[in-house]
Amino acid sequence: MKKIIISILLVLTLCLNVVALSSCGGNSSSAADFEIPEEGFDTETPVTITFYHTMGASLRAVLDTYIEKFNELYPNITVQHEQAGSYDDVRDKIKTEITVGNQPNIAYCYPDHVALYNLAKAPVTLDNLIADEELGLTEEQIADFIEGYYNEGKAFGDDKMYTMPLSKSTEVLYYNKTFFEKHNLKVPTTWEEMEETCKKIKELEPKSIPLGYDSESNWFITMCEQYGSPYTSATGDHFLFDNEKNHDFVKKFRDWYQKGYVTTEQISGGYTSSLFTKADGEEGKSYMTIGSSAGASYQRPQKGSDGNYPFEVGITGVPQVDKANPKVISQGPSLCIFNKSNPQEVIASWLFVKFLTTNVDFQAEFSQTSGYMPVIKSVQKNENYKTYFLDKADGGDNITALSVKVGFENEKAYYTSPAFNGSSVARDEVGKLMQECFVAKTDNVDNTIKKAFEDALATCEFKAG
Repeated sequence: MKKIIISILLVLTLCLNVVALSSCGGNSSSAADFEIPEEGFDTETPVTITFYHTMGASLRAVLDTYIEKFNELYPNITVQHEQAGSYDDVRDKIKTEITVGNQPNIAYCYPDHVALYNLAKAPVTLDNLIADEELGLTEEQIADFIEGYYNEGKAFGDDKMYTMPLSKSTEVLYYNKTFFEKHNLKVPTTWEEMEETCKKIKELEPKSIPLGYDSESNWFITMCEQYGSPYTSATGDHFLFDNEKNHDFVKKFRDWYQKGYVTTEQISGGYTSSLFTKADGEEGKSYMTIGSSAGASYQRPQKGSDGNYPFEVGITGVPQVDKANPKVISQGPSLCIFNKSNPQEVIASWLFVKFLTTNVDFQAEFSQTSGYMPVIKSVQKNENYKTYFLDKADGGDNITALSVKVGFENEKAYYTSPAFNGSSVARDEVGKLMQECFVAKTDNVDNTIKKAFEDALATCEFKAG
């Protein structure tokens, strides 16, 4: 009860700080437009900025190296950084600090985090900084960003730029290449082909679950994008997912589940990589799984006593509804900058964000260490990155490089969902309804699905206020 009361008070405090909105459920695009002072950046006066992130020790070591390089350019800027826990921990820490004006200068973020911070007008928009002749990005630098990653910063309904991408992942299809080649199976590129492949695997291995899909939420949202059916909107009526097209694909995939073709993380009780890495023929073994490109190493089975992997892993893009118009989710941390009374802190923060997101060497080393994709295309031409990482990609020891390589091949397919206060609720609820519809025992599937959508919509509207 104490935690509930504290959460309510925090939300109320945030809402009271919002003067541009009529309620907490209003348009969340309310960050302050940062105005660069006439004198620009003061390179003489010392300035300290703070940065919250989720980096482990190996990534913090990379960051420290490049902070030193950054200080060669800007010796008056001191960067203090802190691992604040998980992404949700970062969000919750900042949510509390905003109420007393003690938020950091820079933070790891997802779009729904920024939508929450916007209720208190805590972040700054980056448009003036990006456009500035002295401080901003060149046309070449903007063009170097993978378009889908860059455009995530504009997902808030007002076409303003709120974030810059730092490193990203996507979803890919992992498959047991050895098994597929042995049985002359087609690697599916469409959902129709996926159904046929699952059917054939089930005939070959009746005890198997041919496909695992880690995230029910990602699956639902991706199908909305692939079918071109409504999911959410950053403005107006936010929750649009209750429609016939979406009912239809949930019904289809429920049928797959009922036939034993597919399972998910929540239904199986853990990441489906644990099913994928089982031995062939074992109960519940999966021969395909769809999961994060950044988790490739978890999709690789343990080496046997002979020092070899029991099977080779293949990686390709996720199946599509229309191969001519592919859609695949973009995930991973972006960076937002918070408003401060001292504009020099904001400019210093921008210069550091610009450095991290456009520096080819940092992006390359961060990618190799994390398994995430760089956000700029020119990294692929970096000699060390190409020679010692991408060119060694395979389904064994270098599976992380293979997943990144596949991610680059799908760079034109990335989409970003609208961001608003309540977008994270929608994400949670559509994942839950997928799970509930799959496992429901019912004599009337259509009514069960209809009720699940209605309940999910009601929950979204209630929680969003």
